[in-house]
Amino acid sequence: MGSASSGPQVGPRSAVRRRFDLLFREVAKFGAVGGAGLLVNLIVFNLVRHLTGLQVVRASVIATVVSIVFNYIGFRYFTYRDRDKGGRTKELTLFLLFSLVGLVIENGVLYAATYGFGWDSPLQSNVFKFLGIAVATLFRFWSYRTWVFRALPAREAVSSAESFLDEDAEPEARRPRARVN
Repeated sequence: MGSASSGPQVGPRSAVRRRFDLLFREVAKFGAVGGAGLLVNLIVFNLVRHLTGLQVVRASVIATVVSIVFNYIGFRYFTYRDRDKGGRTKELTLFLLFSLVGLVIENGVLYAATYGFGWDSPLQSNVFKFLGIAVATLFRFWSYRTWVFRALPAREAVSSAESFLDEDAEPEARRPRARVN
C-alpha cells in the first residue's frame, strides 16, 4: 500500500545538505558571539586608549584579553553548548593557547601598521585593529572548532540526548514501551 521505507530518503545529497546546514548554523552562532566580542574589543580598546594614555598596542592587548574572556563564555554556553563538556581544564587550556596565538596575530597587524608604517591616528588604529581581528578570527574559528570545542562522537551524542530526555520524563514514562508495528 505504501512505500517500502518508513521515512524520508537520506541520500548523499541530503547528507551533504545537512552537513552544510549544520556548518552554516555553527558559523552564524560563532559570528554572533564574535560580533559581540568585536564590539567589546573595540569599545574597551578605545576607552583604554583615550582614558589612560597607554600606547596603542598595549591598549589593544588589554582589550583583546577582555574580549577573550567574553568570547569563551559565549562560545562555551551558546555556540558550542552541544559539544563535549568533558575535560574542561584541557578545553580552557587549548582555548587560551589558541586565543594567545590570535592575540599575537591581531596585535601584530596593529603593531606593524603603527610602528612599521607610522599609521597611528585614531581612525588608522581602529582600521588596523579591525583588520587584525578579522585575520585572527579565521584562525580562531578553525582552531576552536577543530581542537577546543570538539564534537561528540555520534554514539555519545545519542546517549547524552537520551539521558537528557530521561531526566525530563516522568517516572511512569521512563519504563520501556512495547513496540507497535
